[in-house]
Amino acid sequence: MSARSESATQLTFPSEHEIELVRVVQAPAALVWKAWTSPEHLARWWGPNGFRTTTRAMELRPGGSWRFVMHGPDGTDYDNLITFLEMDEPRRLVYKHGGEVDSEPVNFEVTVSFTPSADQHSTIITMRSRFPSAQARDYVIREYGAAEGGRQHLARLDEYLVLMLSESTDSNHVFVISRVFQAPRETVWQAWTRQENLARWFGPQGTTIPRCTLDFQVGGIFHYCMRSADGSEHWGKWVFREITPPERLEFVISFADAQGRAVRAFFDEQWPLEMLTRVTFAEHADKSHGTVVTIRKEAFQATAVEQEQFIRGMSSMQQGWGGTLDKLEAYCQH
Repeated sequence: MSARSESATQLTFPSEHEIELVRVVQAPAALVWKAWTSPEHLARWWGPNGFRTTTRAMELRPGGSWRFVMHGPDGTDYDNLITFLEMDEPRRLVYKHGGEVDSEPVNFEVTVSFTPSADQHSTIITMRSRFPSAQARDYVIREYGAAEGGRQHLARLDEYLVLMLSESTDSNHVFVISRVFQAPRETVWQAWTRQENLARWFGPQGTTIPRCTLDFQVGGIFHYCMRSADGSEHWGKWVFREITPPERLEFVISFADAQGRAVRAFFDEQWPLEMLTRVTFAEHADKSHGTVVTIRKEAFQATAVEQEQFIRGMSSMQQGWGGTLDKLEAYCQH
């Protein structure tokens, strides 16, 4: 199982009006504090899977407030207000969520503790939300998916902290695309992991998969022929490195020949020979209760020239994967 999956967060209910989430992250408390209190960092991880966050104003002091908008994967915007009550940098943060008519109709108090390990290299994050009543807590769990959303919230922070810590990985070098599907997670997982299903949707708009084989295991290969609208054919393959049902797939993708050997891209000799691809499947923590699929793709063991070509090709990948996900969306609704 991925060390940064939602399941790495411990979820408990200490009382009938509380939710507590605990997660260990491999980052010092000072860095975790920075990620939690800086608008430029919050914009890149705050909220459940598929959400984006825009800060309108932040005054980081006891009595100050943070006004922000959470943009849901389905296009819905949620105005939010947080009022800071206590601060003990970098160990403890207490704030009130909600409290205005024009913000989301939820009111609760959150205490976040950042407890460093003995060697200062990791931090235990404890996030306890206290609601006015059991009914108020149950409402946000039922209507907003607060329990699962909280787990995804901390998993996204964990993943972002890895990017902050890495001196060699520039997040601009990673291609990311995400989409919400109105289908159960198991349905979407099966669309990605069964040969007959992949053959029906995988590939950009205008392409088909006339031939393919799938050996679905770690070290196994998905080998496929992709036919374009003009009749030209090109082969590709995935080599699986991680399979965590129904949460995560990791594989190395490349162009290939008919025998399954990796070959250079037909459109650019300087394109990376291999690309590391991670696909996550998360239950949507919004009212639609669908599935959020997030694809992260980066050049694998690439030269500087190949890395540069990969970055230049991101707009084309956005278009190609956008059309591919359109086909997946149609397939999931059939």
